[in-house]
Amino acid sequence: MYEDYYRFSAKPFQLNPDPRFFFGSKGHKRAMAYLDYGLSLGEGFIVITGEVGAGKTTLVRNLFRQLESHNLLAAQLVSTQLDAEDTLRSVAASFGLEHEGLTKSALLKNLEEFLIAATRQGKRVLLVVDEAQNLTSRAVEELRMLSNYQNNERSLIQTFLLGQPEFRGILQSPDMQQLRQRVVASYHLGPLDADETRGYIEHRLRTVGWQGMPGFDEAAFDALHRFTGGIPRRLNTTCDRLLLFGFLEEKTHFGEAEVEEVIADLKNEVAHQEFHVTAGLANGSSEGGALNSEDSIRVVQRIDQLERSVNRILPIVRKILYTVSERQSADEGVPPENQDAAR
Repeated sequence: MYEDYYRFSAKPFQLNPDPRFFFGSKGHKRAMAYLDYGLSLGEGFIVITGEVGAGKTTLVRNLFRQLESHNLLAAQLVSTQLDAEDTLRSVAASFGLEHEGLTKSALLKNLEEFLIAATRQGKRVLLVVDEAQNLTSRAVEELRMLSNYQNNERSLIQTFLLGQPEFRGILQSPDMQQLRQRVVASYHLGPLDADETRGYIEHRLRTVGWQGMPGFDEAAFDALHRFTGGIPRRLNTTCDRLLLFGFLEEKTHFGEAEVEEVIADLKNEVAHQEFHVTAGLANGSSEGGALNSEDSIRVVQRIDQLERSVNRILPIVRKILYTVSERQSADEGVPPENQDAAR
């Protein structure tokens, strides 16, 4: 909606990972270096961890884009809340192999034959496992056993494990000792610092043809960094809403006040709230489950916040509906002077 207003070729802050928007921060460049190093070894496990929304998936998709001209067969396993046998089934499915209704031995046979055939064709096989912190110990063991498939002392498959920070702790557990011995490199992807946050925002804007409109004050970048903590996905969500706000309010420049107004609205939405429930609200703070006076004040304040948020959003909704209606009328060929009647 705001793309036309700001003359962008596409949405700059979409949530879906897109390698076109890959931003080489210091941390992301180092993570890419580890991935490249792992590829050069052609064996073992590479572990990349980071907060939710830190850019791990975008990192991998950027890697895939670079590998298109190489003799590599790469697949990504995303759904990891599986038992051991289902994990093998998902690995087979990721490589396009038959997997439905097969026994474990049949799955392993299919995978082995696939890996051997790929090697004979001069290709290497790469498996990327996302959300690795959800893997069970048995599932991890199945992945480790796949690395035992070798030809002339060279592994037929290489695995990259991407997970949230807690995966680092999981790797230190006693039952992960054999996997740790096969980890050839690991890296933790941290948040962007203040300068990188500004660079990230401007990079994504330039990717869609930004020519300096809208403009941003230094204070606006600082406010965006404070609110998002430098996490790319949070930046995408906040900046997308900021641009929508700018379009609806016909803004061509953003300062701290505009950013704070958008942040205030986001904080009043369920998807962006930090969920805090007091013992009194959760269980009833006095006998019989009644709220005490302090809890009642909080409830009233919360209702007031929601009411103010709704009052701010209503004009925006009306303008969106008006804009959509105008476009529909134009598409249907209704003359401008008759558009009001058509609506």
